[in-house]
Amino acid sequence: MLEKLKKHWKVNGVNLVLIIATFALGGSLCGFAGRKILLLTNLDKGFSWLFLYILLVTLLWPLSVILVSIPLGQFAFFKKYIIRIWNKITSKKKNKAVNIAIFASGAGTNAKKIIEYFERSEQKNIATIRLIVCNKPGAGVLNIACEKKIPVLLIEKERFFSGDVYLPALKEQSIEMIVLAGFLWKLPAALIQAYPKKIINIHPALLPKFGGKGMYGKHVHEAVINHKEKESGISIHFADELYDHGEIIFQAKCTVTGSDTADTLAEKIHNLEHSNYPAVIESVLKKQNLR
Repeated sequence: MLEKLKKHWKVNGVNLVLIIATFALGGSLCGFAGRKILLLTNLDKGFSWLFLYILLVTLLWPLSVILVSIPLGQFAFFKKYIIRIWNKITSKKKNKAVNIAIFASGAGTNAKKIIEYFERSEQKNIATIRLIVCNKPGAGVLNIACEKKIPVLLIEKERFFSGDVYLPALKEQSIEMIVLAGFLWKLPAALIQAYPKKIINIHPALLPKFGGKGMYGKHVHEAVINHKEKESGISIHFADELYDHGEIIFQAKCTVTGSDTADTLAEKIHNLEHSNYPAVIESVLKKQNLR
């Protein structure tokens, strides 16, 4: 039971104990306060007294828990917890947060920006990064997933390309959209068919130029410079079964100067990625009425 709670709330053992203590003390505090308030009414204990007591306890509980959480160091958890309860009460089903899986193979800088963007948007109930999917056991994105307490799915090649494409694992997490953030494998047809126009990719060049197999990271920027292009940029598009193909959703440009190297151009591109990718994902969710 305790292990399930730790996993569900994404906390360690010490924080779990403090959270349970906060629930208990907060409940006792709101019960005590409710009785004290009713004593001022001089009502006899009966149906009316019981009804008012239940109403008072219900109203006082969030405040009591928040107050107790402060000295116990659990304010951030309970703030989010109460916001989630409020959203469930007030939001219609169609406005529920969309569950997103981020597929990544490398350091995860784009993944981190996306996670933090939707963390800041939590009160809007837009999206939840529910899962990090990775094909490299030592990838930096796994450290980000650990830091953000997001479940990880490590995938292997044979099952991804010849098996069930991990669709049962994605369904288990209720994944509704997939975001590719530096994921280097071509997507199998079965995954594309399971998520039609629900898989978004970002490419560090202005497609259709400099796309295709092998065009990733420094290889793209070196090709742009070698071809003496005057501009480069990013392309955000719906993924299909081909590398860097599919309907383009958004592009942003930057200038390529004669003094640029692959490293300096990469920095320009990263800035475009970080400032645009999360917001474009949100706009797609809204256009598709997923939330």
